[in-house]
Amino acid sequence: MEITAEKNKKRYPAIRDCGLADYREILGLQQELHRKRQKGNIPDTVIVVEHPSVITLGARQTANKLRLEPAELRNRGINVVAVRRGGGTTAHNPGQLVVYPILHLQQLGLGVTEYIRRLEAIGMELLESIGVHSERRAGFPGLWVLQKNSKYKNQKSKMRKIASIGVRVSRGVSYHGMAINIQNDLSIFELIVPCGLEDIEMTSVLKETGKRHEMNEVKQQLTGVLTKCFG
Repeated sequence: MEITAEKNKKRYPAIRDCGLADYREILGLQQELHRKRQKGNIPDTVIVVEHPSVITLGARQTANKLRLEPAELRNRGINVVAVRRGGGTTAHNPGQLVVYPILHLQQLGLGVTEYIRRLEAIGMELLESIGVHSERRAGFPGLWVLQKNSKYKNQKSKMRKIASIGVRVSRGVSYHGMAINIQNDLSIFELIVPCGLEDIEMTSVLKETGKRHEMNEVKQQLTGVLTKCFG
């Protein structure tokens, strides 16, 4: 039976898969979509993408820490880009799934804190579906995997980060978002202090499970979760 009553219609975000694309190119696309969403010219839209190797600096200057000079990083083929999102230094490279929701949070009835929790929930559900149990960590946006050490009973369990979140909200509309390590080369994180947190260890689905995944299949899983959470 077709339901035609406007009040019963659900609005789902448009999912835009950009494949493997340069960070600055996608940043420009985000800004364009952000302006259009503010004016009501487009519906809520989510960009899903992988990036060539790049390091980004967030708005929180004290959390922006590089282990090499930007010139040396560029010599290694890694661009450094400063952006106006929350959080500190992070890195992107192929095999990492990056999600940029352009959402009118006011119309969705979401505050910034609740929105970040919603992103975390999306990441947790996606990771669970491909074999990794992740957790929140109070005061540290993103997702973490608990590494239990059974050899040394008195040693504290160590948290390893598998997903990073850094968002910006302007005039009620979000951009930037979440990066989830699926099977990317984690050595790029050795060039920075991730999120400005010393002694942090980054991990990925591949590192935790030993299994590789078709990125298109992971994107399809993500699309289902996004539709459910933001529909």
